[in-house]
Parts: sequence; C-alpha cells; structure tokens
Amino acid sequence: MSEQFPSKSYQEVTEDISKAIVAMGQDMPEVLRGFRQMSEAANKDGVLDKKTKELIAMAVAVTARCQGCLGYHAKALVNLDVTDQEFIEMLGVAIYMGGGPSLMTAAEAYMAFQEFKGR
Repeated sequence: MSEQFPSKSYQEVTEDISKAIVAMGQDMPEVLRGFRQMSEAANKDGVLDKKTKELIAMAVAVTARCQGCLGYHAKALVNLDVTDQEFIEMLGVAIYMGGGPSLMTAAEAYMAFQEFKGR
C-alpha cells in the first residue's frame, strides 16, 4: 500500500489517478495530448531500449518522491520483464542520488513492484 494512500493498493491508486487524468483531459485536451505525445516520443526504442528508459523513469520518480508515479512505472517494468535484481540495482542508484528521502520512496517503489508482480 502507498504511504500517501494508505488504504489503497498501488493498482487502485494507479486506476484512480488514471480516471482523474481522463477527467482533467476534458478540460485541457491540448495539454494532455501534448504530454502523451512527449511520453510516446521519449519512450520509443532508440539507443536506449524501452526497459532502460523505464528504469530511468522509475529512478527519477523515486528521487522526485512522486508517489503517484510509482504504480505506473512499477507496472510498466513488470510488463517489460525487469528482473528483481535490475529493479534493486536501479533503486540503489536512485537512493545514492536522492539520499534518505529517496530511501523511503524506494521502499514504496519496491512494494509497488512486488504488488504488480503478484507477490
């Protein structure tokens, strides 16, 4: 469960945020369309593959302490078949770069990853 949303699973938090984003899109379609296009462009395979880019995105989410981001990136990493060791190593870099506050968010990211893996 998320520290920010203690009564909900990461799956529930992700679903709730997705619904809110869709609702916001009704009022600002150009902004969300632009964000979606930027996301698609940034995540295309290039010199870095999608898995590497998604690991970077999760590390940024951890260092930025974006609890709302954790479920999205954990689910994406599970779908990309990221191993436990790859995930843990990425968390180590994020903790190194973000210090103690990132350690707390890294623990939440770990819980989200385990939840989406079905553990």
